[in-house]
Amino acid sequence: MTDPDNKSSGRLGVVQTAQTTDNWDKSDCVTFVMHNEDHTLGNALRYMVMKDPDVEFCGYSVPHPTENRINFRIQTKGAPAGDVFGKGLANLSEVCDHIQQTFKDTIQKFKEGMDTQ
Repeated sequence: MTDPDNKSSGRLGVVQTAQTTDNWDKSDCVTFVMHNEDHTLGNALRYMVMKDPDVEFCGYSVPHPTENRINFRIQTKGAPAGDVFGKGLANLSEVCDHIQQTFKDTIQKFKEGMDTQ
């Protein structure tokens, strides 16, 4: 298990699995600790992960308001929770990229409209 207070371990840690194996990446129930993150990422990622039909439960919590981290738990119907977590991050990244591109396109169209006036 990873010490959730160990800042040198990076931005992501695994603190709990449902199985007694060290292979957390194969477990169907995992709690990830994400350092330097809050409700902004937690809620958006929870939404994306819950869209996966293999997910039974997904939730996150902020252990204490003074702690700058979230505990993110995924329980699946048998699929590796680490894979589902990665897929959720990839899907969220695609949504963010789409929003960013749409925003840039809209600004460009607005600027072009201002030039014609």
